[in-house]
Amino acid sequence: MFDGSSFPQPLEEDIFELWLEKGRESKIGYHYLLVVWDAFEEAYLPVYVEERDKISEYEKYESSTGRESLVAAYDLYSESRVG
Repeated sequence: MFDGSSFPQPLEEDIFELWLEKGRESKIGYHYLLVVWDAFEEAYLPVYVEERDKISEYEKYESSTGRESLVAAYDLYSESRVG
């Protein structure tokens, strides 16, 4: 996943699937998985949010000036990309 020059590095599909599972199994009612790039750690991080409006709190990767930036957002249950 996330192959190509538009992304900082590829993400293994099995890691992404594990993140989806963890979000669905959580006792907290998460609805979205955010794939966030940490520029200092040079790694992807899973961020789970309950409400869609929380997605906009992250700067998009293409225009980010901070440490963490949003690469993509997914609905945990339909697995469709929402941001």
